[in-house]
Amino acid sequence: MTSRRRPADRLVRSYVVTDGRAHPTRNTLDLVTLLIATDDLPLTGLNPEKRRLMELCRPGALSVAEVAGHLSLPVGVAKVLIADLMDSGHIVTRAPIPAARPTDARILQEVLDGLRARL
Repeated sequence: MTSRRRPADRLVRSYVVTDGRAHPTRNTLDLVTLLIATDDLPLTGLNPEKRRLMELCRPGALSVAEVAGHLSLPVGVAKVLIADLMDSGHIVTRAPIPAARPTDARILQEVLDGLRARL
């Protein structure tokens, strides 16, 4: 049986990962904000956590919450890293696609009636 590492078991403390910062440079990140890695900038000079974050986002978009989970980091720490990568141009963000609103049955009935009238 394998045991999962808890955040308390991390060898590197969160304040070391964020260079002692507790808040991101941007206040625009929500848990469901989608992150997309750019391909045109090299990963040289990035710390291991930022490099891993980039590797996670390269195949496609991930949310802030997903990235924090994959990195086993608190969301606040992940937001600091993400904001740094946004500032350097490595990551771009996109608001999540909103859920579709339920369609009014009356409108659907009018469309159906219009279609029937044309046939």
